Amino acid sequence: MRNTKQKNLVLEIINNSCNHLTAEEIYMECKKVIPNISLGTVYRNLNHLVESYKIIRIKMKDNIDRFDKNVIHSHVICSECGKIEDVMFDFIKKLPIIKDYEIMNYDLIFNGICKKCKEKEN
Repeated sequence: MRNTKQKNLVLEIINNSCNHLTAEEIYMECKKVIPNISLGTVYRNLNHLVESYKIIRIKMKDNIDRFDKNVIHSHVICSECGKIEDVMFDFIKKLPIIKDYEIMNYDLIFNGICKKCKEKEN
C-alpha cells in the first residue's frame, strides 16, 4: 500500500499523541485536517500501519482496540477502568534467546488495578 496523505496523517496523529487512541478518536482528529475523510479510510490505514509495524494495536477487553506508536515499551492496563499506561523498560534486551532476531514489535501487557480504582474499592 502506498503512502497517502490520509495514512501519513493517521501515523502523525498516533506518533504525536501521549494517549492510546481509539480508531474513533483518531478519526475525529483526522476530520480536523481532512474534513471528508471516512471512518473506513482510517480503519484501512490503521490496519496497514499495524501490519507494517509502524504502530501497535492494543487489544482491550471491551473489544475497542487502541493504537500507539511503535517504540519499544510495554503497557499496564487497569482491569477496572481500562486506563492504559506505558511501561518504558526494554525486556527484549534481557532475553538472550532472541539476540539473532530483529524484533519489530512485541506484546507484553500487565493487567492490574490502578491506584484510583483501588481506592474506590476500599
